[in-house]
Amino acid sequence: MSRAAGGRVAGAVRGFTDRTFAALNGRNYRLWFGGQSISLIGTWMQSVAQSWLVYELTGSATVLGTVVAVQTLPTLLLGPYAGVWVDRLDRRRLMIGLQAMMGVQALALAVLTLTGTIALWHVYVLAAVLGLNKAFENPARQTFVHELVGPDDLRNAVSLNSVLVNAARAVGPAIAGVVIVAGGTGVCFLLNAVSFVAVVSSLLRLDVSALTPTAPTPRAPGQLREGFSYVRGNTELLLPLLMMGLIGCLAYEFPVVLPVVASQTFGGDAGTYGWLTGAMGVGAVVGGLVVAGRGRTGLPALVRTSLWFGAALGLAALAPTLWVALLAMGLVGMASVAFMAGGNSTLQLASAPHMRGRVMALWSVAFLGSTPIGGPVAGWVSQQFGGRGGLALGALACLVAAAIGWPAARRAASTTSAPTPPATTTGPRPEDAHRSVERSRGRVRVATPGERSRRDRAARDRAR
Repeated sequence: MSRAAGGRVAGAVRGFTDRTFAALNGRNYRLWFGGQSISLIGTWMQSVAQSWLVYELTGSATVLGTVVAVQTLPTLLLGPYAGVWVDRLDRRRLMIGLQAMMGVQALALAVLTLTGTIALWHVYVLAAVLGLNKAFENPARQTFVHELVGPDDLRNAVSLNSVLVNAARAVGPAIAGVVIVAGGTGVCFLLNAVSFVAVVSSLLRLDVSALTPTAPTPRAPGQLREGFSYVRGNTELLLPLLMMGLIGCLAYEFPVVLPVVASQTFGGDAGTYGWLTGAMGVGAVVGGLVVAGRGRTGLPALVRTSLWFGAALGLAALAPTLWVALLAMGLVGMASVAFMAGGNSTLQLASAPHMRGRVMALWSVAFLGSTPIGGPVAGWVSQQFGGRGGLALGALACLVAAAIGWPAARRAASTTSAPTPPATTTGPRPEDAHRSVERSRGRVRVATPGERSRRDRAARDRAR
C-alpha cells in the first residue's frame, strides 16, 4: 500500500472514530457514561437473576410474564403523568434521588434472597417498587442526555447509550450466569445494589455550569392533556410511538421468552440463558457503534429497521441448533438497538424543548408500559407453543409495525427526493437571514449565530 493510500485509510478510520465517539469529548458525558457502564451491568445481572429466580420458584413462563408485567405496569399507568413532572423538575436532582431509591430496592431483594426468606409475593412487591421508580427514571434519563451534550451530538449520544446498555447486556448476563451457579441469585441482587453507587457519584460530580438544561415548565392545568394533543397532531411523533407500542408490547419480551428458549427449546440452564442474552448484547454493541457513526433518523429509517428486526427474530425462531440461535440473536441485537436509537433520536429532535419530557414519557410507555399486556401474552404463547412461538410473535409484530409506518415513510421519502422549486425572488429570503440548516448524515442542524456570521462574511467576500 502506498503512503498516500495509507494516509487516506488512516484518515477514514480517524473520521469514523471521531463521528462514532463524538459525544465522549465532553467531560460531563464521560462521567455519566462511566457511572452508567457500571450500574447497567448490575441492572442486567438483576434482570437475569430475577427471571431465573421466578422460574425456579414456579416453573411457569406465564407467572414470569406476570412478574414482568407488574414491574412495567407503573410505566403504563403513570408514564404520561411522570413526563409532566420531568418537564417541571431539575432532571439531575431527580435522577440522583431515583437512582438511590433503585439501589435500595435491589438491596432489599438481595437480603430476602440471601436469608432464604424470599417468596413469590416479595418479588411481586419489589418488582412494583422498581417499576414505580422506572416510570419516572426513564423519561428523566433520556431527556437528561440532551442536557449533557446538546442537540448537535444528541443522536450520537443516544446511540452510544444504546451501545452501553447492550454491552452491559452482553457482560451482565454472562456474569450473572456464573454468579448464579457459584453463589445464587441473591449475590447478583447484592452486586446490583452496590453498582448504583457509581451512577449516583457520577451525577454528583458533573459540572453543572456546562449543562444545557431546559428551563422547567411552570406548573399549569391541562399539561398532561397538552402533551397528548401535541403528539396526536404531529405525524413525525405519533407514528414512531405507535410502531414502538406494538414492537415493545410483543417483540421486546426477551426476559419472558428467552428462559423458555434456553430451558425447553435447547434443554439448557441459567448459563444457556446468559449466552442467548449475551449474544444479543454483542450484536447490539456492533449495531450501536454503526448507528453512532452512520445512523439515520426519521420514519423511513425506522420502517427499514423494523423489517430487519422482524427478519432477525424470524431466523431466531427457526434456528435448528443453539449455535444458529446465538448467531440469530446477535442479528436481533443489532436490529433492536438500531430501532431503539433511531426512534429515540427522531422523537427528541422533533420535539419542542418544553414538551420533550412528556414526549419521551410516551416513548417509555410505548416501550416498557406495553409490557403488562405483552408480557402475559408472550408468556402464554411461549407456554403453549414453546420459545420458538414467542420469538415468532415478536417477528410478526415488527412486520405489522413496518406496515403501519410504510405509507407515511414513502411520502416522506418522496418529499425529500423531490427537486427544490426555483426561487421566485432574487436575493436571500428573510427567513434565511436568521436560519441556516445543514443536512448531514440524515439529521438537520440549526447553525449557531457565529456560524451564520462567518458564512455571511464569506459570501460577501465572494461577491466582491
